[in-house]
Amino acid sequence: MSEDLLAALCLVAVIEGLFLLAAADAWKRIVAQMGEMPSGTLRLAGGIMAAMGLLALQWVRG
Repeated sequence: MSEDLLAALCLVAVIEGLFLLAAADAWKRIVAQMGEMPSGTLRLAGGIMAAMGLLALQWVRG
């Protein structure tokens, strides 16, 4: 289990790194826009993304 978690965290780092490599300016604009959003909206988006990720993981793992 701990190896799976570590592998998942490494993949997150790879994917985020690829986004920064491919579109650094767009990433900066998105982060600036997120800074202007209400915290509640960001929390809701984070909760939805976490739930979607858990559902996808459940689907993949069966």
